[in-house]
Amino acid sequence: MAMGKYSRVDGRKSSNYCSTITVVVFVALCLVGAWMFMSSSVSVVQNSDSSSQEKVNDVKQVADENNSKQFEDSSGDLPDGTTKEDGNTVDSQSGSQSDVHEDQNVTEKESEGTVEDNKDEKTESKNMVEENQDEKTKSQEEPKTETENNEDGKTEDRDSNSGDGESNSEVGEMPAHGDETNKSEQTESEESSDENKSELDEGEKNSDSGESANENNQEGATENNVDSQESDQTSIEILPAGAQSELLNETNTQNGAWSTQAVESQNEKISQQSSTSKDQYGHAWKFCNVTAGPDYVPCLDNWYVIRRLPSTKHYEHRERHCPQEAPTCLVSVPEGYQRSIKWPKSKDKIWYHNVPHTKLAEVKGHQNWVKVTGEYLTFPGGGTQFKHGALHYIDFIQDSHPDIAWGKRTRVILDVGCGVASFGGYLFERDVLAMSFAPKDEHEAQVQFALERGIPAMLAVMGTKRLPFPSSVFDAVHCARCRVPWHVEGDVVNFFLELNRVLRPGGYFVWSATPVYQKLPEDVGIWQAMSKLTKSMCWDLVVIKKDRLNGVGAAIYRKPTSNDCYNNRPQNQPPLCKESDDPNAAWKVPLEACMHRVPENASVRGSRWPEQWPQRLEKPPHWLNSQVGVYGKAAPEDFAADYDHWKNVVSRSYLKGMGINWSSVRNIMDMRAVYGGFAAALKDLKVWVMNVVPIDSADTLPIIYERGLFGMYHDWCESFNTYPRTYDLLHADHLFSTLTKRCNLVAVIAEVDRILRPEGNLIVRDNAEIIGKIESLAKSLNWDIRMIYSKDNEGLLCVHKKMWRPTEPETITSAII
Repeated sequence: MAMGKYSRVDGRKSSNYCSTITVVVFVALCLVGAWMFMSSSVSVVQNSDSSSQEKVNDVKQVADENNSKQFEDSSGDLPDGTTKEDGNTVDSQSGSQSDVHEDQNVTEKESEGTVEDNKDEKTESKNMVEENQDEKTKSQEEPKTETENNEDGKTEDRDSNSGDGESNSEVGEMPAHGDETNKSEQTESEESSDENKSELDEGEKNSDSGESANENNQEGATENNVDSQESDQTSIEILPAGAQSELLNETNTQNGAWSTQAVESQNEKISQQSSTSKDQYGHAWKFCNVTAGPDYVPCLDNWYVIRRLPSTKHYEHRERHCPQEAPTCLVSVPEGYQRSIKWPKSKDKIWYHNVPHTKLAEVKGHQNWVKVTGEYLTFPGGGTQFKHGALHYIDFIQDSHPDIAWGKRTRVILDVGCGVASFGGYLFERDVLAMSFAPKDEHEAQVQFALERGIPAMLAVMGTKRLPFPSSVFDAVHCARCRVPWHVEGDVVNFFLELNRVLRPGGYFVWSATPVYQKLPEDVGIWQAMSKLTKSMCWDLVVIKKDRLNGVGAAIYRKPTSNDCYNNRPQNQPPLCKESDDPNAAWKVPLEACMHRVPENASVRGSRWPEQWPQRLEKPPHWLNSQVGVYGKAAPEDFAADYDHWKNVVSRSYLKGMGINWSSVRNIMDMRAVYGGFAAALKDLKVWVMNVVPIDSADTLPIIYERGLFGMYHDWCESFNTYPRTYDLLHADHLFSTLTKRCNLVAVIAEVDRILRPEGNLIVRDNAEIIGKIESLAKSLNWDIRMIYSKDNEGLLCVHKKMWRPTEPETITSAII
């Protein structure tokens, strides 16, 4: 500019020196004025830009004053790995380096919360933009205080998911966050909730009350129990404390010791998040494309294997043939499906569209099994052998032999070939539990009818393998024309010997079939064969009685309580099993045509009858005295402590703090039962519990039966033998953390989704990492998070399966686990 100025002056030709000086001075003054004017304009612009930056810097200065020197170079810039593939920036991670607390531990918690936030793909793109994300965006929105940003970075993703129907009471209760929830998190949740209104379902109705509870109670457990929590939070025990925590020693040992989620896995998760693509961690849910449709049972509908079986004469085609890889697809619901009718009304009628099968109504309608009545399927309470009602038939059996003593001496029975399980359904009125089973065969949906009615039942067949029960556990076995060829011998393994294995010494076999009371040549031949077989097995024929009302008869046999008869038989047929044969081994063990000796030692299980019901529920079995319990104490003490623990948790937590409508709960499964304490604690409710003992857990199933409860063995890496939409509530206590060592967790959750009814609930107790994974998978399935809680490094989660969900696979989100 100076050169230009002087060039212009020097170009003028004048002889007057003063004039020249005057002109030069004038021009110089003008140029100086112009320069000053221009400088002022530039300064205004610069000051305007710096003013916006100063607002950000002023806010950050509050935290920067207390930062350690190692964080002084943190300018608040986003890390490289904080943007998603769709280009949306993860706001909760933007301040992960600059927004630190006064000590290193809190900083670790924020980083952990950041990684967890990154995992929630669904809500990530809708979170609000925090400071330092973009200067342009920052200048357009009202700045937050440093405190708000520090707190928001922890749980913002979880808050924003209130649009999924969750209660905001879950905020801050995830493991690794502890009790750091505050009101600013709720504010963020409310704002994010407004953005997500298009995704709200019926769970939205309770979100306001959940948010209110979160302000007044930092550890509120669920949206439906806000009032009770605010008035008496200390009375709700979600997780064990004090002496009761000793019961978790066994599970903690299996799961590994850790202090907090942040300390345990912060660095590894950050590394994985930055180096691993979403597709490697995600699972896009799809619906199963199978011929069985809504009735799909993976291990019973594996037609690829079934069609290639070399033989079906031993009922191999009705046995389990699981896919090589457990399915990770979802089973659809029948068209027109409705909420299941509540017990006890469901005993008499169910919705037709929930189980839209009419073959049994057509074939067995005259026997009062099931009828089609408008939009309902109705159950008059009859059966092939009790057309005039199950209650009369039940009383007829006890009148025939009073020692059966329903509900006192006889508590747990096995009903073979159960039909629609009306016999078992009406036994509830006599305090009897019946484990009913039948195959998935041409009598379509008979077990499904039973389960929809709220009656215990399972899919099984007596084929080439043992039933999944221990030996000597059923007080009685019942067969009313159950179509099992008990009398057939030869190359077919005799099924009667399998019943002998599972029947308790001194227990009864009730057989009401035409060979008992008819004189047709075929019936006479079967009766003679059965008489020969039962005599060789040392079963006593106690009584044969005729029911004049139904026109049928029943024969009642009793299994021996000693080995005297076995030792005195003229021929060793059927032979006694080898001493090395374990009668309790039942998972995929082939049937053998032999009998196990009866225990005679007074200290051995089976040598004496259990206490009468209900005393047997609470009293440790006599044969536990010499054993060590699962949790390391003497077995009787272990048993008692477990029972006290579950009574406490159920009464003070599950029945109050879960948001579960227990009046609609009927069918329950404990996916990892130990002593059956959870089921025992529910004895006063009108529910039944299937106690499952995983095959890789301590074999405590005999104890469960001794208490007057029932259950079965199962491997959760495979599908369960039941129809879809079976259970109202599933309970998993430290199950998933053990399964992840050898199973596909996504496949296990797909199985949970298959057997859980719409409107059903899943309760998970496990370590923090597993809780986080289950939460992510549940959200991807569009389930509601009813409650999530952490205490003493243990986690508890309750999720609710919605009644409706998208019908197109692509509308179901991916899960990042």
